[in-house]
Amino acid sequence: MEDSRDLSPPLRAQAWTSFGIQQGAASSRILITCDHATNLVPPEYGMLGLDDIQLNRHIGYDIGALEVAQELGRLLGAPVIWSRFSRLLIDPNRGEDDPTLIMQLSDGAIVPGNACLDADERARRIAAYHAPYHRAIAGELDAMLARGLVPAFVPVHSFTECWRGVPRKWNAAILWDQDPRLAVPVLRELRERTGLTIGDNEPYAGHLKNDSVHRHATLRGLPNALIEIRQDQIREAKGQREWAGIIAGCLTAIFAEPESAGPLARVEFLGSKTGAKS
Repeated sequence: MEDSRDLSPPLRAQAWTSFGIQQGAASSRILITCDHATNLVPPEYGMLGLDDIQLNRHIGYDIGALEVAQELGRLLGAPVIWSRFSRLLIDPNRGEDDPTLIMQLSDGAIVPGNACLDADERARRIAAYHAPYHRAIAGELDAMLARGLVPAFVPVHSFTECWRGVPRKWNAAILWDQDPRLAVPVLRELRERTGLTIGDNEPYAGHLKNDSVHRHATLRGLPNALIEIRQDQIREAKGQREWAGIIAGCLTAIFAEPESAGPLARVEFLGSKTGAKS
């Protein structure tokens, strides 16, 4: 198991790996991931021409999400897999053919290291960072299925509290496509337990062709729910622990409830709003 204590921002790469893994119990039916976990940039990319201020913004990584994901994994005994490269290097929550896979401009910040990117460099980043991360996720899901478990796929993300000068009202959100088996119960539990404003596919939609959920859950027929938490609530350790505890309580209750647990134990191909075959 990788020691995550050196992964708190600001981050710098030393011995380089493209992903981290926190082991869970062999009996776990949940796989937790964190696509935008860190703002690490490999040394050869020279911070992509950015400074610490830019890399420590929400454009560089999902603030607080990794700590929530790791604590959630500890509470549930579930495995956690996270990326160890900034989304500005290459975004693991985008398909290889997505035009936003490698951003040259992000929320007003020009990314000099991504300017004039040619096909060879794009392919190199996919092979070195994007693909190994997704192979690790696919391998863990394969292992869970081989043990006779139908894994629930639970990515953890965070979103900035203010977008283009407009404050966001949602405390957290559940994103999903057309599979309601886990997403709808989690949405219900979060609203009932917290009394907070929990978005249903807001402020983002949960159906993007070849994103992590589409690739690893929708196309496999696995239950899933992508969790988004507003960053001002999880910048500090206290909020990270609180939200991990809330989410763990929701998931534990759902898997203990026969009405929900039955459908979650089956592989079901429920399609996608993306129009892609699933």
